[in-house]
Amino acid sequence: MSHHQDHEADHTPEAIRKRLSEDHSQGYLKDSIYGAIDGAVTTFAVVSSVAGAGLSSSIVIILGLANLLADGFSMASGNFLGTRAENQAARKARREEEEEIEHHPEGEREEIRQIYAAKGFKGETLEKIVAVITADKTRWLDTMMQEEHGQVGSPPSALKAALATFFAFLVIGAIPLSPYIVDLIDPEIIASPFLPACILTGIAFFIVGALKGRAVDQHWALGGLETLGIGALAASMAYAIGVLLRPLAENL
Repeated sequence: MSHHQDHEADHTPEAIRKRLSEDHSQGYLKDSIYGAIDGAVTTFAVVSSVAGAGLSSSIVIILGLANLLADGFSMASGNFLGTRAENQAARKARREEEEEIEHHPEGEREEIRQIYAAKGFKGETLEKIVAVITADKTRWLDTMMQEEHGQVGSPPSALKAALATFFAFLVIGAIPLSPYIVDLIDPEIIASPFLPACILTGIAFFIVGALKGRAVDQHWALGGLETLGIGALAASMAYAIGVLLRPLAENL
């Protein structure tokens, strides 16, 4: 089936009805990408700074794992609390709108009228729209929430958002540490774990960026290079700090 035919199939009355009836709750792609990028950046920054300071693989693993678990949990907790606060604010706004409709229906009806008048409707058509929307309290409330507060669909789950962030952080953030863990198990396998850590992390940056690019309609290569560039910049800064602090490490 051609691209044009795909679009035609997406716009049949049945397909449109199905798409509009689906739950438009927020997905967790943003949380996963954010967690993955942050996990790789922060863990690789630890690896780079310790490598720049010339410390041993065991130090890399200790600091890296501590960062991986503590920072991952901290980030997930922040996401959980932030998402939960947004959901609570949305529920409060919905309760307030419901009370306004209950106690001041004419004022809320006038708000609907002005909202749709601003969209270009007028006269009898405008009055019919107002009548249809305000005839059903749930529809009326949903319309007010969407038009006045920008709330569309079901709110995201704070727990799912936090878990998406945490697991993406752990999985991608563990990549920079993997060569050092292999080196700790058998030092003969890898001569210098920092180079494979750089290569593996660079690949991870590019893949995560490419996936992000495809999700937001950005060319996958551009998305990959963008994320790779940000990660490389962060790692370079961390490595430079490690080099500058190497005299302190040598005195330990």
